[in-house]
Amino acid sequence: MKFPYGISDFKEISTQGYFYCDRTHMIPVIEDAGKSILFLRPRRFGKSLVLSMLENYYDVLKKDQFDSIFGHLNIGKNPTPLHNQYFILKLDFSCIGAYGSTEQLQQFMMDHVNARIKEFILYYEDFISTKIDIHPTNAIASINSLLGVIKRYEMSIYLLIDEYDNFANELMLNKKTTDIDDDAYSLFVKKDGPLKTLFKALKAGTGGNGFDRTFITGVSPVVMSDITSGYNIAKNKYLDHRFHHLCGFTTIEVKNCLEKIVADGEMDRSLVDTAYSLMKTYYNGYRFSVKAKDHLYNPTLCLYFLEEFRDHCECPRKMLDENLAVDDQKIVFISELPIGEKIIATLTQKNAILEISELKERFGLTELLKDISKDQQFIVSYLYYAGALTMVDENMSGKIDLKVPNLVMKSLYIDHLRQMQFPNPSIRDDGRLSAEKVYTQGDIQPLCEFVVNHYLNVLSNRDYLWANELTVKTAFLTLLYNDILYIMDSETEIDRRYTDLTMIIRPDKRMFQIFDVLIEFKYVSLSDAKLTGEAVKKIDQAALEHMACIKTSMTEAIRQVKHYSDALNKKYPELRLKSFAVVALGFDRICWKSV
Repeated sequence: MKFPYGISDFKEISTQGYFYCDRTHMIPVIEDAGKSILFLRPRRFGKSLVLSMLENYYDVLKKDQFDSIFGHLNIGKNPTPLHNQYFILKLDFSCIGAYGSTEQLQQFMMDHVNARIKEFILYYEDFISTKIDIHPTNAIASINSLLGVIKRYEMSIYLLIDEYDNFANELMLNKKTTDIDDDAYSLFVKKDGPLKTLFKALKAGTGGNGFDRTFITGVSPVVMSDITSGYNIAKNKYLDHRFHHLCGFTTIEVKNCLEKIVADGEMDRSLVDTAYSLMKTYYNGYRFSVKAKDHLYNPTLCLYFLEEFRDHCECPRKMLDENLAVDDQKIVFISELPIGEKIIATLTQKNAILEISELKERFGLTELLKDISKDQQFIVSYLYYAGALTMVDENMSGKIDLKVPNLVMKSLYIDHLRQMQFPNPSIRDDGRLSAEKVYTQGDIQPLCEFVVNHYLNVLSNRDYLWANELTVKTAFLTLLYNDILYIMDSETEIDRRYTDLTMIIRPDKRMFQIFDVLIEFKYVSLSDAKLTGEAVKKIDQAALEHMACIKTSMTEAIRQVKHYSDALNKKYPELRLKSFAVVALGFDRICWKSV
C-alpha cells in the first residue's frame, strides 16, 4: 500500500494508486449546500485535499481525464451535471507572509493573488484568448480584469480559497504589543483594509459569469468575523453534521487498512489488534457536530502511523507526528489568559469535561487580543477550532460538553504544563530522571522530593485559592508522562470508579524492563491540619507521617490502591505493577508509601 503522507494533490492520489478514503459522494451535498461555503477544521486534517478534489472535479480542462480520475470512485458512477463545467481560480493564503508593516502585508497579498491569476492565464491560454491585465500593485484591478474577460465566455469561475486565516492567525499568535489599534493586523483586516477590500471584490464578482461558486477552508472563524461586511455571503458548514465526514478517517476505514497491511506483509494477525488499540487511544475522538453519530481519526496522524507500521512491521516509537506539535502555540496563547492555566491543568485529567452554552461562531481581533475578560465560552470555543477540544454531546442542561479528543492532543497540554512548571531546562531534566526511577526501579521517593523542592515550594499564595488533589496530581503527571513507553491515563476506570494515575506499558513495549505504575493521591489542606505553611515545613518526615489527618488519608489511599491493583491485575494479567499512595499536605509536604 502507498500512503499519501504530505500529498494533497487529488489527481496524483487517485491515479497513482495511493490509499484514499472516498469522499466524492459529498460533492452533491456540497453543491446543494449553497454557492459559497466556509468549512473549518483543525490543521493537518485534510482540507487541502478536499479543495483539490473539487478542483479536479469541476475543472473544464480535466473533462477528458474525468474517467481516469473519478471513474473508480463514487462520484464517477453518479456524476452531477456540473462536473468539468468551470474555470478554477485557487488562492492559498498560507503562502502570504505574516510579518512586516501593513503596506508589506498588502503587497504580499497582492503578489500572491496576481501570481495565481498569472497561472490561471497560462493554464487556460488555449481556451481564453482575450488578454487579462495584471496590475503589480493592485490585485483588485487584476481580479476585475479577469472577471471582465470571463463574462465574455459561457462558463464562470469556481473560486477555491485554502487556509484563508493562516497568515492572520500567525500574525495574532506572534503579536507582542497590547495596543491593537495601530497593529498591522488590525489595519490590514479592519477599517476597509486590504484584506477586507479583497473580499469585497470577490463578493462583488459573485453571480453571473463571475465567481459562481466559492469554497473556503480555514481553522477558525476569526478573520471572517473581522471582515463580515466585506464577505457576508459564505454559509458556515463546519458544524453541519452532513459535513462531518468530509475530512478525517472512520473506525472502519482504519481497521480495514490495518487488516490489509498485515495481510500484504504476512504479519502476525494479532498485530492488527495491537495497532488498532493504539490508534484508537491516540488518534480517535474528533466530533464536529453534536448530531454526528461517530468520531473521526486525524488523517495526518493516521498516515504517519500506517506508513511506519507498513515499513517496519511495528508501531511507531513516537505516537505524535512532530508536524502536529506546532499546534501548541494556541495552547500557549490560552495558558497566558487569566483562567487559561487552570483550564489547561484541568484538561490533563481523563474524562475532564468543559461545558458551554454554545460554541462561539464569531470572535474577532479585539476579543482575541484586547479583551482580558475572556470567559470559559471563549477559551473552549478557541480550543475547539484549534482541534485541542472536541464535542462530546449535549448534556441534560442543554449545554455542549467538550473534552480533549485523544492522548496525542493531551500530550501537547502536558508538555506545555511541564514547560510552565519547570522553565529551567536543567531542573526539568532532574525531574525526568527522578520520574524514571519510579518506573525503572519502583522508587517514588526521589520524585516526591523533587515535587516538594521544585514545584510546591515555588507556588505563589494565590495558588492556594484553587489548591487541591488535582494540583498535586498534575505535577506528578507532567513529570511522569511518557507516551513512548506508556499509555498514560490520568484516570483509568475500574469498577465504575477511577484511579488517579496509571501508566500501562504499551503492548508493543513489554519487552523492556520497566514497571506498570499506579498512584493514588490524597490532599490535606493546611486548614484541615490546623497548621501554617511555615509550621509544616519545620516538622520532620517521621512526625509528619504520624499526624492524624495524614494517617487517615494515607490509610484510605492505601485501601483504594489495593482495590485498584487487584482489579488492574485481573484486567491485564501481564502487568508488572508498582503501586503507591501519595498524600500532600498543602503545597508544602508530601508523604508516600509503596503498596
